[in-house]
Amino acid sequence: MAIIFVTVALKPEILDPQGQAIANALPRMGFSLKPVSTRQGKRFEFTFDHAPTEIEIAEIKKAAETLLANPVIETFEIRMEH
Repeated sequence: MAIIFVTVALKPEILDPQGQAIANALPRMGFSLKPVSTRQGKRFEFTFDHAPTEIEIAEIKKAAETLLANPVIETFEIRMEH
């Protein structure tokens, strides 16, 4: 079995109000974390019962470019686990 993860996040230059809200809530909720930046994103998982072929991987990349991420404001990363 293999899982391909596609992680989508806002580009660094794009304001992330949800990430900022999380950062602001941390101390109010008793956390002592002091991150330089907090950003939110989304993750998609594609599970296969076989090792994905190069064609399947290319199709996932194409889906990330055209469906999963908005290339104007978001970036994506693809990672596979066996």
